[in-house]
Amino acid sequence: MKSTKRKSGTPQEAIELIVGSESVASENKTNRLRTRAAWMYYVEQMTQNDIADVLGVGRVTIVRLLAEARARNEVKITIEGKLAGLTALERMLEQTFGLERAIVAPLSTADTDPVAPIAAATGAYLSEKVQHGMRIGVGWGRTLSGTLQHIGARNLNDLKVISLLGGIAQPRRFNPPEFAWQFAQIFQGEGYLIPAPALVDSKETREALIERCGLKDVFEMADDLDMVLLSIGGIETASSTSYRVGLIDDVQKRSLLENGAVGDMLFHFYDCNGEIVSDPVHERVMSVSMDKLQKAPVRILTSGGPEKVAALLGAMKLLKPTVFITDEVSAAAMLTRIQAENAG
Repeated sequence: MKSTKRKSGTPQEAIELIVGSESVASENKTNRLRTRAAWMYYVEQMTQNDIADVLGVGRVTIVRLLAEARARNEVKITIEGKLAGLTALERMLEQTFGLERAIVAPLSTADTDPVAPIAAATGAYLSEKVQHGMRIGVGWGRTLSGTLQHIGARNLNDLKVISLLGGIAQPRRFNPPEFAWQFAQIFQGEGYLIPAPALVDSKETREALIERCGLKDVFEMADDLDMVLLSIGGIETASSTSYRVGLIDDVQKRSLLENGAVGDMLFHFYDCNGEIVSDPVHERVMSVSMDKLQKAPVRILTSGGPEKVAALLGAMKLLKPTVFITDEVSAAAMLTRIQAENAG
């Protein structure tokens, strides 16, 4: 059946269409790739060569995918594949924030906890993208811990995984060194940890630990990372893992809020403009600085939840991720807020 090209609808129409879309957990990677290719060709009217560049495959593959989409009757006047709604959100995120790749995980209902779906999508992505000889810096938190069970184990040569944050004193479920170590073990790689508390008592202690206690070499490894894998926490609703585990108390939280903080990334507390807020806590945190992380060629941000929308928008400006993995409700909320800000 001959397909009719048309331009896509407004972003708001796409957002309204997508939220509540049916689950696509059983759809495989080929189906997703085919639907993305069809969306770009028939809706965005991109050339086959341009689509091949964006998706990282050959032009012959694009020709085949488009032919299969037509044969499956997924392309009529509009795209009716099951992944069309999520594909629209992904493309809108990529275009709005200048991302190389956005991955949107489906939710069964709008109020589903998005951590597990986001973690599953992140694990699947990492299973494909982690390669021999890479040097990867990793953060911590519920979302990242949840990825471990979804990453396909395999042996990689000369893989180095660096924890970007110190640990927490009491045994907890979410501990930065523990995540980095388990992540390295999945690929039989080497793990490099910061054997110090995530938060020390003073600026002087921090400097002494780095300069005179053997931690400088670990921090310097972050100067040449191939990939960083990070999540974020919200401040106002106490969704930050640092708040959950007691490293940030109510007094510190109020101070951060008064200074305009909306979220934190590796204990770097930032505002809605992606600027690190002025607060003494930053002098005591044992984490790699954001300017080093911004230099990594692949910067993966994985997080979501309705309480984190402001924090996610700020993180886009702070980290400038190349890859963003979130859920469909969070993605729609972010785009809606951007539209409202632009309209205002």
